[in-house]
Amino acid sequence: MSDGRLTFPQEGDSTCLHDTKVTVVGCGSVGSAVAFALVTKGVANTVVIYDIAKDRCEGEVMDMEQGCQFIDSCKVIGGADITTTKDSDIVVITAGARQEVGESRLNLVQRNVDIFKKLIPQLAKESPKAFFVVVANPVDIMTYVTWKFSGFPKNRVMGSGTMLDSARFKHILGKKLHMSPNAVHGFVIGEHGDSSVPVWSSVTVGCARLTDIYPQCGKPNDPDNFAAVHHEVVQRLVPM
Repeated sequence: MSDGRLTFPQEGDSTCLHDTKVTVVGCGSVGSAVAFALVTKGVANTVVIYDIAKDRCEGEVMDMEQGCQFIDSCKVIGGADITTTKDSDIVVITAGARQEVGESRLNLVQRNVDIFKKLIPQLAKESPKAFFVVVANPVDIMTYVTWKFSGFPKNRVMGSGTMLDSARFKHILGKKLHMSPNAVHGFVIGEHGDSSVPVWSSVTVGCARLTDIYPQCGKPNDPDNFAAVHHEVVQRLVPM
């Protein structure tokens, strides 16, 4: 579509998600986890893993290929040849420089921009109709960088944003309240990083608003110290 909205193939289209090719760029811990989830969830019938570390990448592909016999059919290919990504419908970008201990995510910018400056145009050339999903950090900036280097319309480039922050927020809050995280609903917004913001007014537990039960929730004088929940979310962003 050309109205600026993010769109994905719909059931019944010739490019339905169950007849699609998804490429994962980078076979580190995040990339491998993404590829594994794609295979086990049946999101695509072809999963490509691309990484310049040829031996490691081929090892990951081999493991997943051999494991596919236990689930619905899924073709797994990959390696260090970028042409294997050709005509992908979705490209998930997890590649990037590793964050050092004590290094802020913003300090990663220049190193990852240098990597993306070469990588993104090549990926865009191989898959000019793909949707790009950025996971590399700092994700908000790298999503913008990907959009600029790809030349794609803005509705075909997105980042993971604060999805992980929100998931951690719900999990930690559930533990504090001694409840299943599935019963907790709430969001962390803003930057995926140190300046993220928990939206306490949106948090619900079961059918009740958290602020109805704990009126001082998230405020400076909160006797229950709910602010520690978000603090822990931020701390988990720091590499060990």
